[in-house]
Amino acid sequence: MAKNIQSLERAAAMLRLLAGGERRLGLSDIASSLGLAKGTAHGILRTLQAEGFVEQDAPSGRYQLGAELLRLGNSYLDVHELRARALVWTDDLARSSGESVHLGVLHQQGVLIVHHVFRPDDSRQVLEVGAMQPLHSTALGKVISAYDPVAHSEVLEVPREGFTPRTVTDLAEFESLLDMTRARGWAADVEETWEGVASVAAPIHDRRRMPVGAVAITGAVERVCDEGELRSELIAAVRDCARAVSRDLGAGRF
Repeated sequence: MAKNIQSLERAAAMLRLLAGGERRLGLSDIASSLGLAKGTAHGILRTLQAEGFVEQDAPSGRYQLGAELLRLGNSYLDVHELRARALVWTDDLARSSGESVHLGVLHQQGVLIVHHVFRPDDSRQVLEVGAMQPLHSTALGKVISAYDPVAHSEVLEVPREGFTPRTVTDLAEFESLLDMTRARGWAADVEETWEGVASVAAPIHDRRRMPVGAVAITGAVERVCDEGELRSELIAAVRDCARAVSRDLGAGRF
């Protein structure tokens, strides 16, 4: 175990060195700067290169940071920008709806909750930031799957588990749901994931008009629905919130 930790520390030190020094560094420079044998440094560089975190310039043989590291960094920044832009609007949505509000993004074939505003009452609630939700049954997951081609591909690759009798697991029926979601601009989850819980979600887009996440209102069926149907004012409110966040991200009008 100690050896593995040491290897991670050396890899991290190597990435910091490449990020803070010259644009490209040779094997000898990297090894001497970190106090490593050339063979050890070369082994770590090969592993980082295989993962896309480091690239080697063919003519010079020197190393630089790779595109995969840049992609991960941009993803981190995008999520934090999304959360920062959504703070005021999600707070307002929770106040006006009287229900919990969740902000979610695609992550590892699921929806990662990156922001959660509690229902504005005195009830006991659990913070769900960092929790994962399924793509196929939740309102957040369905709206992300409808608008994000990557999410759409991923949701088709994983088993669609039936959490309740209402969960849609049939592929053709699920694709029809996504078509309906795109047509109306929002997705619903009425006891498809949790008994007694309903949710409505709308997509958020960035300045490139690419889907970057979704926002949802979630609450007890008896409050969120009226005679089995989602309350129209809640649908309008969550869509307005998603549009407002999208505008703040530079997406313009939708």
